[in-house]
Amino acid sequence: MKNVMDPFISLSYWPSAGGFGSNTNILETNIINPSVVLSVLIYFGKGVLSNLLDNRKQKILSTIQNSEELCKVAIDQLDKARVRLREVERIANEIRVNGDSQIEREKEDLIKVASENLEQLEDPKNETVYSEQQRVIDQIRQQVSRQALRRAIGTLNSRLNTELHLRTIDHNIGLLRAMMNTNN
Repeated sequence: MKNVMDPFISLSYWPSAGGFGSNTNILETNIINPSVVLSVLIYFGKGVLSNLLDNRKQKILSTIQNSEELCKVAIDQLDKARVRLREVERIANEIRVNGDSQIEREKEDLIKVASENLEQLEDPKNETVYSEQQRVIDQIRQQVSRQALRRAIGTLNSRLNTELHLRTIDHNIGLLRAMMNTNN
């Protein structure tokens, strides 16, 4: 335990400094050593520092130049892209206008062809309708004629008796004789 307590005991033998003050003696304050070290550092470090600064300056300048060149290249490419864009927009507008006019022409042609086809289909249809009408009219005439003939025969059969029948025959014979006499 004596070893641990030795530093504290030795402190008690030291005389106290008596407070805080400034020492103006240059040799006692040891200002010479730091100023020598600082002078050596400035003398030898000046070249190293200037070399480091020069290298850094060159790197910065070359980076700026590269950036400016890249910027010029990018601006040129942007200008070319804008010119190409205007050309593509012009072509797209031409295609759109031509497409619209082409669609309009094709629409008109399609309407014209459809009208012609409709007219061509209309003629046979009309002929078919007309021929069908004539056929129906002929059938109706035949049916009406048959019915009229049946009615006439029915009327004759119901009204014709023997005496009327003989008178009609005599009358027709007389007409035939008169026609024969006129022809001779």
